[in-house]
Amino acid sequence: MLQVKWGGGDYLKEYNFKYEVIGETNKETNSDDTKNIAKLLVAKKVEAIIFVGGDGTARDVLDAVGMNVPVIAIPSGVKMFSSAFVFSANAAAEMINTFGNDFLEKEVLDIDEDAFRENILAAKYYGTVLVPNIEKLLQGKKAASNTQGRAVDKKKEVAKYVIEKMEDDCLYILGPGTTVKEITTGLGVSKTLLGVDALFKHKIVGQDVGEKEILKLIDKYNKVKIIVTPIGGNGFIFGRGSRQISSEVLKKVGKENLIIVSTIDKVGSLECLHIDSGDYEVDKTIKGSINVIIDYNEEIVMEVVC
Repeated sequence: MLQVKWGGGDYLKEYNFKYEVIGETNKETNSDDTKNIAKLLVAKKVEAIIFVGGDGTARDVLDAVGMNVPVIAIPSGVKMFSSAFVFSANAAAEMINTFGNDFLEKEVLDIDEDAFRENILAAKYYGTVLVPNIEKLLQGKKAASNTQGRAVDKKKEVAKYVIEKMEDDCLYILGPGTTVKEITTGLGVSKTLLGVDALFKHKIVGQDVGEKEILKLIDKYNKVKIIVTPIGGNGFIFGRGSRQISSEVLKKVGKENLIIVSTIDKVGSLECLHIDSGDYEVDKTIKGSINVIIDYNEEIVMEVVC
């Protein structure tokens, strides 16, 4: 349930735009409101529907719109595994400015709850939507976690190496994903699969923490490092699935204190890694070359782009 203080029309009053307000919502909104407004837009025969949100919002728009109207999906949620999303708000602006008559079918995905209950991070297919045919502005879909024996062994080797390098006076902010979770498994402590946790002296000191809690922990501890793994398929290290690690958190921690972990089967097919923290100036401080730990005492250098 979302508490709404302002509608879209309230914001547009500040600008010299011609606009029409369509539909009404209560102060507390839910997915039905998203679907109802989207259906009204389809009835108005709009050229495109631009929406902001995550995979849940994308599913609502899919239910209401189907393949009837092209969409431009701007990422701003907790989970954004769907390939229908653009890379960033800047990419969305470019897509809007170059909007034409050529479209692609792109997938809407969300967390596979059945797999998640089995401790597997995988995405489930829900359908396709039409998006403008500008592949360079679109993110790839989330790839399922590889649970085959060799991949699991590689994750354990990565975890073993990271554990051996851990410093007793350092707080570690642990991002989501099975590769990072293998680190806590190796330490014999519990970690949330989709959440962000904090570790100090091999003990969990913050579980499923949000941005405010992370910032308080950073202020409490003198030395802080962040450990994350790229999302398989699209290579995002920040801005997808880990919004808790915000631009403000990244600003305080710094690129020199980022530890990127993966397996070669996940990053081997990626041209680069991506970041979309919501603050382009912060993203620019992280872009460029970064080391990725892919095995025990083995790293590769990859480029981070924003």
